[in-house]
Amino acid sequence: MEAIELAEKISQLILSKKGYDIKILGLRKLTTLADYFVICSADSNTQVKAISDEVDKKLRDEGIKCYHKEGTETNNWVLMDYFDVVVHIFRNESRMYYNLEKLWGDATITEVKDDE
Repeated sequence: MEAIELAEKISQLILSKKGYDIKILGLRKLTTLADYFVICSADSNTQVKAISDEVDKKLRDEGIKCYHKEGTETNNWVLMDYFDVVVHIFRNESRMYYNLEKLWGDATITEVKDDE
């Protein structure tokens, strides 16, 4: 699966757990850290956990392993590393504080909307 396809799949999994303000940041021309960041917001620690568990389970079911996961102790900001795609699941307040979109301001940003 191509990195952009994985980022889009992750975005749909996030939507299925009511994550919002989902953005895919294209980083290929900026860093070797990852090709894409998928960033989303959630309203509670429970929702952050539900989103990260859903992404992990559904991708694992397809044979796609998360190589590193952190932040699950507090579920305030969970980072999931799939090498080419890094997922950031934030409580809304933390997302505003860290403001990754501004930090990676030169990235190509794609907003993911719910079709409903």
